[in-house]
Amino acid sequence: MTETTHYDIALIGSGSANSFPGPDLADRTIVQIDRGVGPDRVFGGTCLNLGCIPTKMFVHTADLAATPADAARFGLTEQLQHVDWPAIRDRIFGRIDPITAGGEAYRRDHEDNANLTLLRGTARFVGEKELHVDGNDGSQQRITADTIVLGAGSRPVLPPIDGLADLAPHTSDTIMRVEALPASLAILGSGVVAVEMAHVLSALGVEVTLIARSQRVLRAADADISARLTEILGERVRLVTGFDTTSARRTADGVELRGTREGREETLRAEELLVAVGRRPNSDLLDVRAAGIDVAEDGRVEVDAYQRVLAGGEVREGVFAFGDLSSPHQLKHVANHEQRIVRHNVLHPEQLRRSDTMPVPSGVFTHPHVAWVGMDEETARASGREVRVAVQEYASIAYGWALEDTTGFAKIIADAETTEILGAHLIGPEATTLIQLLIQAMSTGQTVRDIATTQYWIHPAMPELIENALLQLVD
Repeated sequence: MTETTHYDIALIGSGSANSFPGPDLADRTIVQIDRGVGPDRVFGGTCLNLGCIPTKMFVHTADLAATPADAARFGLTEQLQHVDWPAIRDRIFGRIDPITAGGEAYRRDHEDNANLTLLRGTARFVGEKELHVDGNDGSQQRITADTIVLGAGSRPVLPPIDGLADLAPHTSDTIMRVEALPASLAILGSGVVAVEMAHVLSALGVEVTLIARSQRVLRAADADISARLTEILGERVRLVTGFDTTSARRTADGVELRGTREGREETLRAEELLVAVGRRPNSDLLDVRAAGIDVAEDGRVEVDAYQRVLAGGEVREGVFAFGDLSSPHQLKHVANHEQRIVRHNVLHPEQLRRSDTMPVPSGVFTHPHVAWVGMDEETARASGREVRVAVQEYASIAYGWALEDTTGFAKIIADAETTEILGAHLIGPEATTLIQLLIQAMSTGQTVRDIATTQYWIHPAMPELIENALLQLVD
C-alpha cells in the first residue's frame, strides 16, 4: 500500500512556480513536485531551459551573424567567415545548465527550504485534493494537501499527420541542443517559435524552409504586421504558404513532407524537421478531470479572475492554477504575474487580488522584432467604438534613416473621442523595447493626449517613432 503524506501546500512545477516558496511561508509544510521539462526532465521550467531565455541568447548571436548581409547598405563590406555551432550552443547552455542544477540543489538541500520537500516526478489527481506521484526514480507516493498550487506548464505538440510521430522530428525541446547544424531544415508551423527559429538558424547558415498552412505567418498579430513579416521572411528563407501537410517520412537523405497546395500535391524535402505548431497545457498529465476540475477545449485548466480553479463552474476552494496550464497567452511574464497573484491570495485569502487588471503584451524576437499589446485594428473596429489609427514608418524618422530601415512601422489604435489607447503594434528594430512606452500608458490609464505633448522626446532617437504616431492621433 502506498504511504500517504499530508502537507499544508502542494506545489506542482518548477518554472514560475519555483518563486512561490519563501520566508513568509516558512511556517507551512510544502511539497514541490516537479516532473521536469524536455527529454532529460530538467528542473527549472521551460523558459529557463528550453524556451524564452536560451532562444533570446541564440537570437542575439543570430543578429550578429546576420549583420554582414546588411552591411552593403551602409557602404561597408563585411563577411561571416565561420559559424562554430558547438561554441555557440555551449556558451548558452554552459550558463543555463549550472543555474538549473543549482536551483534544484537549493530547493532540495538548503536550510532556507527546511519546510519544503522536493519530489521529482509526475503528479496526477486521484481525488479533489489528493495526488499520486510517479517518481522519476520509479518510486510512488500519495500526497494530500490543504492547498494545491498548479504551475505545471505546457509542452510542444505534434499534429496528427501520418508518419510524423514515427519520424521523431525536433521540437523546441531538442532543436537548440543538436550536435551539429543540419544543412537544411524544414520548419512546420508559422507562429512565434517557428519565425524565431527560422531567423536563428537561417542566420547561422542553415537552408530553412518555413511551412505555413495559412497564407501568412504570425497570424496572432495584427493583419498588417503579419502581412509585413510574411513579406520580409519570404526574402530571407524559403517560405511555403497554404501548404496542408498530409504525411511525413524519413528517407535516406533526410525528411520528406507530402501535402497539397492550391489543390495540387507537392513534396518538400530537408535534412531535418522542426515541428513548431503550438503547445498544449499539461492538464492531461495531471489528470485534473479525476478531481472534477474544468478543462477548456484546448486543455487549459479553467480558473476565475483570482486564479482559483473551477470545478463544475464553481470555485474549488484551496486549489489554484497559473501560467501555461491555465492561461491562453502562454507567456513567461504572464506566468510570473499570475504566480505572484496566487501567492498573495494563498497568504491573504481575506484580501484577494485579481490577475486580469493589465493589458497583456507580446514580443517576438525574429528579424525584425514584432511586438503588440491590446486590440488589433479589426477587433477595435468591430467593438463598435469610433477609432482612429496611426501608422508611422521607421523610414520617416531620423533614426530610421540611420538604420536604413525601409520595412518597419508602428501602428497605434485609439478611441477617436477620448484618445484612450486601445492597441499598439510594432514591427522593426527594437520593437520589443519601444512598445513598453505604450504598455505603461495603457496599464496606468494614460491617453494619447496625456503622453503625446506633455513630455520631451529625445531627438533624434528611436522613441520619436512613437511620438510621431501619437501626434497623428491628436492633431
